[in-house]
Parts: sequence; structure tokens; C-alpha cells
Amino acid sequence: MQGYVAKQFKRLFHEPSLMVIIIIVWVLLALFILFPLYKVVQQSLAYNGHFSFEVYKRIFSKIYFLTPLLNSLKLGVLVGAIGTLIAYLFAYIVTRTDIRGKEIIRTIVNIPTISPPFVMALATILLFGTNGIISNHILHKDINVFGFGGLLFTEVFAYASTGFLALVGVLESIDPSLEEAALDMGASKSKVFWTVTLPLSTPGILASFLLIFTQSMADFGNPMVIAGRFQVLSVQAYLEITGAYDLSGGAGLAIMLLLPTLIAFAVQKYWLSRRSYITVTGKPSSMELKRTSRQSKLILGILAGLYMGLIFLMYGTVLWGSFVKLWGVNNTLTLDNYRFVFDTSWSYVKDTLILAAIATPIAGFFGVFIAYLVSRREFVSRRLLEATSLINFAVPGTVVGIGYIFAFNTKPLILTGTALIIILVFVFRRMPVGIQSATAALQQIDPAIDEAAIDLGANTLRTFWSISLPLIKPALFAGLFYTLTRCVTAISAVIFVVSGKWNLITVAMLSSIQNSDLAQAAAFSMVIIAIVLVGMLFLRLLTRKEKLARVT
Repeated sequence: MQGYVAKQFKRLFHEPSLMVIIIIVWVLLALFILFPLYKVVQQSLAYNGHFSFEVYKRIFSKIYFLTPLLNSLKLGVLVGAIGTLIAYLFAYIVTRTDIRGKEIIRTIVNIPTISPPFVMALATILLFGTNGIISNHILHKDINVFGFGGLLFTEVFAYASTGFLALVGVLESIDPSLEEAALDMGASKSKVFWTVTLPLSTPGILASFLLIFTQSMADFGNPMVIAGRFQVLSVQAYLEITGAYDLSGGAGLAIMLLLPTLIAFAVQKYWLSRRSYITVTGKPSSMELKRTSRQSKLILGILAGLYMGLIFLMYGTVLWGSFVKLWGVNNTLTLDNYRFVFDTSWSYVKDTLILAAIATPIAGFFGVFIAYLVSRREFVSRRLLEATSLINFAVPGTVVGIGYIFAFNTKPLILTGTALIIILVFVFRRMPVGIQSATAALQQIDPAIDEAAIDLGANTLRTFWSISLPLIKPALFAGLFYTLTRCVTAISAVIFVVSGKWNLITVAMLSSIQNSDLAQAAAFSMVIIAIVLVGMLFLRLLTRKEKLARVT
């Protein structure tokens, strides 16, 4: 072990530029990932200026603090379970049946990923609230959507698409010949599903549950809009800091928000490490699944139709609501709401565009470069650097936002109120997805290509820029797609760091909902979706242009 470490140090001294790069990367990760988390922990252990566990004693002894914790756990587990069930149903339809229109199904199920999560809360209020279309004009009955039921409903629809993406990849990687072999041996399709397909898709099920559970725990927008008296940790931590100005209490609640997600990640890793789910052996297989029975098609088609119809209803209601004069009072069609967005609130739109445009390429390229370092270069602390760069993937946005407030609100580095602090939250919050995407792409490329360039005298930066980056551009653009979408639709982390000088359109939308200006909020949501779609179209055009250039 000592010889290996000595060899790595020797290699670094022979390439000073690599050593400088690694030091710079470590400084950035330590400053903008580890330091904010440390400040949250430190603040939670401070009471009247002294080290103390008093905050945690209060959390576990007072119902005022304990209730949000228990509520968040209950909500997270239920949303994770129901969302994963829905996600698995659609992933199975897309990958394991011959139902027509599977690409349309895939597209519709993914619609919630391009809008702020709390658009679903807005749609629920417009449909089932006091002046809702269904509750008021169809059922003629008051439905209390503000509480646990309404929050559960909206979060399931907001986050099921995340689980769908995880499950599709896993189900597509399962060799159909395994299921075909079981069918040929006389097993029924239902038995094949329960004994072959479902067990082999366990990694995707766990990943889906983990992603949805984490998003539910960290969700800030939906609870702020529709939770009513149902208290959750993310909102309670925000109120403790901004309302009661109890910094230690807010930090303690943030830690309580962080622990369940870290435990969930640890359990998932432990579970998967003890089992083998390998089905790709290198042997080619051209088998396809046999046709789905007419009865199964009918049942699956009805379930898919109901879910997609509800998605269309919710987004269609928001779209229509953005054109009415005053929701529930004056339904005259008008463009006044959009005039309000682009005239009175243009600064919110402009700030969002500027900050997202700056943060997206930085997060994309930095993530790809870190993936290159940990995948292609041997150096001391390589695995630790990789783990550190991915920490924010498991950290709820509320914890990140609170950490940045504590870390950069005092000397020597005061960033509060600046555009830079919002950009840094965007970059280091969204970078892990780009790292994972690029790492997966690099694993498919022979390392000998990079080694040849280095043997010819190219340094790390030149090898990365000239050799590796062109080969993994699809992974880069995938990271850019994700980062752009999440920057424009972000709320949970950035709500803590926005200011009067720099604000975001999602914050304006949330304010409109809280002020009961639902038509204006609907217009904001449509503008957000339009920005995301235009940005994604631009990136797709760049991707297509790159592919054509490569072919020619």
C-alpha cells in the first residue's frame, strides 16, 4: 500500500500541471461542497455560543419539531412507493410490451421533468381547490386539497417521472432471452414476471424509490403551496431560519432532513453489493419478447391512458388558467397575465436566463472534467475526490441552501446577495449528474487512446480537451440538458440565496401562488416551461450539428 501511494506521489511530481489541477479541484470541492455542510453541522451544535446537543434534544422532545420529521418520513416513503409503482408500470409498458405509441407514452410521462415540481400543486388547486374546475363546476363539492392528501397527490405526479427514467434503463438492459427461456419451459407470463423480470429489475426499483424518496424529503415548493397545516422538515427549517431566526434550530432540522437520505443511499449500496444482477454477458442476443396478450394490452392501455389523461388535464388546466382574467371570479380570456410577466416581472425572467446560461456550461464542463480525472488518471485521493464531488446528489436542496447561507454570509468570503452565490449553488448542486453520465461514457472508451496522447507528450488538459472530450460529447450534452432544466426550475436550494438584486422566476411564481394570484402563477409556469423547451431545442441543435460534423 505504501509503495502504491509513493508511486502515485512520484507520478504527480513528474506532471506538475496535473498536481496543480487536482489541488484546484480539491479546493473548489472543499469550499463549495464540504464547507457549507460543515457549517450546517457546526451551527446545529451551537447553543448560546457554546457546543451543545440542546438543539437535537429539543427536536426529539418537542412535538413542534418532531412532527415535521415524522410527517416528512411518512410522506417520503409513501411518495417513493407509489411513485415507483407508477414508474415501473410505464417502464414495463415501454420496454416489455408491443403496445403501440410507446414513444408517445415515454414523452408524456416525462413532461413533469421540464417544469417546476410545484406546477403540480398549482394544477391541483386549479382543479380541486375552492374555485376548482372539478370541485366547483362538476362535483359542486368543497374538497380540502390543502394537507397531506393534496401534497401526496402532487408529489407523486411531480416525481414519478424521475423513477421512470431510472427503471427504463434497467429494464432495457435485461436480456429478453432469459424471459423467453422461462416461457419456453412452460412458465406463464405472470410467473416469468414475478420470478425473472421483477427480481432482475431490483436495482432500478431501489434507485427509483431512492430518487423519489429523496426528492420528496427535499421538496420545498409543493409543501409551501399545498401542505396547509401538514408540517414538513424542508419548510419548517426554512421558517425557523427566515421567520423565527433560530439558526441553530433550522440547522438541526436540516441535519434531520439530511440523515434519512444518506441512510437510504447506504442501504441501497449495501443491498446491491450483496447480490448479483448481471445479465449482460457479452454474448449477442437478438431475441425479442413475444406479443402481449389482447387482455393485457387492454388493461395496461386503460391504466396508461388514465394517467396520461390526468397529466394532460393538469397541464392543460394550468395553460388555460394562464389566460383568464382572475381565476374563479372572472374567466374572461386575456393576455394580461403574460404582460405582467414580461413587463412588471421581466427582471425575474432576465435573471433566470442569465444565471442559468452562465451556470449550465460551467457545471457541464466541470462535471465532465472531474469524471475524466477519476476515470483516466491515477493519483492519491482519487476515490475520495469522486465521492466528494457526488455528495450533493444525496443532499437535499434545503440543506445545500442553508449551508451556503451559513458559509458565505460572513468574512472572509461574503457572497450573500450576489449572482455568484446562486451560480455556485446551481453548479455544485447539479454537477453530480454530469459526472455520472460522463463516467459511464468514459468506461466505454479504451484508455489506451489517452495513454498514447500522454506518451506523445500531451499534458492532462490537452489530452482531455483534444481526445476525451470530443469522444464523450453526447454525455456532455446530456449533462447540459439536465443542468439547464434544473437551473430554470430550481426552488428548494436557491430560495435561501436569492436577493433583491438577483431573483428567479420560480420564486416569483411561488409568491404569486401564496398571494392567491393563480392566473399569474400559471403564466409564470408556462413561461418557465417555454424557456426550458427553447433551451433544450438549442442544445439538441448543437448536438445534431456536432453529429453531422463528425460524419462529414
